[in-house]
Amino acid sequence: MSVESDVSIRPLRASDREAWDRLFHGYINFYEAKVPADVIDLTWERLIGEKDGFWGAVAVDEHDRPIGLAHVVFHPSTWSSTSYCYLEDLYVDRDARRHGVGRALIKAVYEEADRRGASRTYWATKLDNSQARRLYDRVATLSPFVQYRR
Repeated sequence: MSVESDVSIRPLRASDREAWDRLFHGYINFYEAKVPADVIDLTWERLIGEKDGFWGAVAVDEHDRPIGLAHVVFHPSTWSSTSYCYLEDLYVDRDARRHGVGRALIKAVYEEADRRGASRTYWATKLDNSQARRLYDRVATLSPFVQYRR
């Protein structure tokens, strides 16, 4: 892969399962998290079936091999009559980074959000994820909100 023009984005297909597993586990490992196998299977089923507002896309190389993924959840909002688009997972294979793959995935998410009439697309990342944040600072506006969890 040499330039962004070599990147194609398409919806996930059932035939992507093995490559998707590799990418999703890479993403989980990047965040030093643990996700049970049954939850990974459920996530796959939701993405492939576009259930519960889920939508998934992959970036593919010139051989249609998945090299990156984006998972979003469309949901209603109490602040808008439209839906919002939550970009829950974005990951690019280490060997494909710095070639416009992440930017292309975000662009595809924006296009899907626009197609569905979502009035906001948002996501979160770790404060120290500086490489990704350099891209995010160019394609979005940093929110002043702080996330809390239970």
